[in-house]
Order: sequence, then structure tokens, then C-alpha cells
Amino acid sequence: MATPVCTIDENGIHAPTYQACLDYFKAEYRGIYGQDVYLENDSQDGQLLALFALALHDANSMSVSVYNAFSPSSAQGVGLSRVVKINGLRRNVATSSTVDLRIVGVAGTTISNGAAADDAGNRWLLPVNVTIPPAGEITVTAIAAQPGDMKAAPDTITTIATPTRGWQSVTNPSDAVPGAPVERDAALRRRQAVSTALPSRTVLEGIVGAVASISGVNRYRVYENDTDITDVNGIPSHSIAFVVEGGDAQTIAETIARKKTPGAGTFGSTTVTVIDAYGVTHDVRFSRPVQVDISVAIVLKPLAGYTTGVEESIKQAAVDYINAVEIGGGEARVVEWGEVIEAIKSIAGKDAFRLVSLDLSSPGGPGTPDITLAFDEASHCDIADVTVSIAP
Repeated sequence: MATPVCTIDENGIHAPTYQACLDYFKAEYRGIYGQDVYLENDSQDGQLLALFALALHDANSMSVSVYNAFSPSSAQGVGLSRVVKINGLRRNVATSSTVDLRIVGVAGTTISNGAAADDAGNRWLLPVNVTIPPAGEITVTAIAAQPGDMKAAPDTITTIATPTRGWQSVTNPSDAVPGAPVERDAALRRRQAVSTALPSRTVLEGIVGAVASISGVNRYRVYENDTDITDVNGIPSHSIAFVVEGGDAQTIAETIARKKTPGAGTFGSTTVTVIDAYGVTHDVRFSRPVQVDISVAIVLKPLAGYTTGVEESIKQAAVDYINAVEIGGGEARVVEWGEVIEAIKSIAGKDAFRLVSLDLSSPGGPGTPDITLAFDEASHCDIADVTVSIAP
């Protein structure tokens, strides 16, 4: 009879089933005590062999888990956090909301432990020391003083909370990036896969890998216009355009400047001044995504086993998919209605309800049924934006 323990070959690891383990013990037992011995489930000897088989099956399962923990594509939890260190990565911890602020003032002014405030009175903390360059303005990334999903629409952070001589004004050209929970396994796997592009053969792949590895970066998208004319997105000829959610603006700009080829242009709504090794200043441009808030209206028919827990899982599945859609919506540039349905149908309680209808909507109107995104837009959804109704 085949071995009851795990085997490893060129195709990976293979573990026998619990029944195979039990059959092995029964066969060996009968080989010792005779073929006529009674070993069914209602016998003491049969129950003892079942315990042996279960223990062996559990050990086999543990061996499979250990084997899988050595690969980023199959490792989970702490094991995944450890294995990605070989790529110089760390799992992103829970973060506060961040926002890019445009600071205007007298050249040479140093702002120490500065803070700005939005229209709702929330404080946003600047880096410890900010020095206004000769151009008279600088873009820095501020962090919300309070943890959690702090929101701020464009041009709503306009109050200088720590008045400093020479600091004249502050504003946020783009939406704040919501604080994120601890990075999920799926997101860390995607980031690990992209990080391997750092030593790539193409320059653009190398820049993408470097930007993706920056602490705090959640989603990102890069566009390249290698033609002689401005493209449909407004990107000038022979330029690259990064759209980056999260991460420090100065670090992102310095990374792009360090990795890109000489003479290649950068395009975006955020401009950061970078000083090279020779003391020459360069304006590096990239964009922060424009947040598109998406609402989901679900109508379903509950079946046996439907609970409030199932309803919460439905909402979370929709939120997780929408918040994971890449900036610009992928090749089709949409948040796909069908993918939201697939995400909901994949939850553990999928047999406890029947989906009657699902509608997506955004500030631009209802989906048809998908939601179309511009090249620099990022979809966003909160649990509160998902409603579940019971069909009459």
C-alpha cells in the first residue's frame, strides 16, 4: 500500500487523505492479527486506529503548511511576513490618513513640528522640519493627528494651526488618502510580485518596483507616452505619469528621479522639488488619485442559515473588491459590476441567500452597470456605502 505520509517530488508536496491513512493502519493491523479482525467504527480497535489516522493526517497537514510557508504565493500570516523579507519588504501596519499639502511662504523659512487644520477642525501634522525652498512653495505629506479613516476633500485644509513667521498659506490640492488597516495577505503577495521588477531589464518596470516598495503606498498606476504627441490622458510626449495612493510625496518623487532615464519627462498634478547629487534642483511630477466614492445597493432573498453575520460578510466582500480595484480601473477602466457579484458569491455563507439585484452608483450617476473611471481615479467604498435590502 502507498505510504501514509507526505511525499515531495518535482511537482510539489502531496499528502494522503485521512481515509488513506486509516486504510493503511487497518491493513497493517490485519497483517498482524489476521484478516478476520473486526475494525469498523463501532469497535474499540477501529476507534483506536481512527485516532492514529487522525493524528497522522494532522501531521501531514502541518507538513503541507510548512512547505507552503516557504513560498510567497502560498504562505499566510506571519509566515508570509517573514518570507517577503528576502525581497526587502515588510507588511504594512495600520496607518493614519495622509494628505499632500502645498506650503507657500518666504524662501528659507523652516517650519518645525508644524500642523494644519481642515474645515472640520481636524489637525494634520507636517514632517518634523519643513524648509521652504527658493521657489517659495513646497509639497509635503502630512499625517492625520487622529488614527483611522480621516477624510479631507481638495482645498479643505487651509488653516495654519501652528503659525510660523514666513509661512503664508497651506492647501491640499487632492483628496486625503484614507488610513489603511494592516496589509492583507493578498495585497502583500501582489506587492512582493511587483518588487521583483526592481532588478528588471526595463527602466519602467524598475521604477514601478521601486515605487511599489515605498512604505505606505497602497495602490499605484503608471502610464507611459513614448509617442511624439500628447495622448488621450493629456500626458505629454516622451513622458511617464505615475498615479500613487499613499506614501510620502518627497520619497516618491526622489525614487522616480533616481530611477528614470535622463531627459524623460514626468507628468502629474503634484510637483515636488528634488535636489540631485550635484545640487541641481529638478521638478518631479506625479499625481494623487482622485477618489471616486461608490455606493452599492443589494437586494436579496434570504434562505435557511441567513444571519446578520452573513449580511456583514456580503458588505465586506463588496467593499474589499471595490477598494482593491487598481487606479484607473484596469484595462477596461471600470469597476466591474460582475466582479462585485462574484466577490459576494465567494463568501462562506453564499448558500444562505439568493441575489436578486445589485446596483452600483457614484457621484457621476448610476452604473451602466459598471462604473467608469478616469485614468487617475481610484474607487473607494465604506461599509456604510453598502445597503442590503430583503426582496418582498
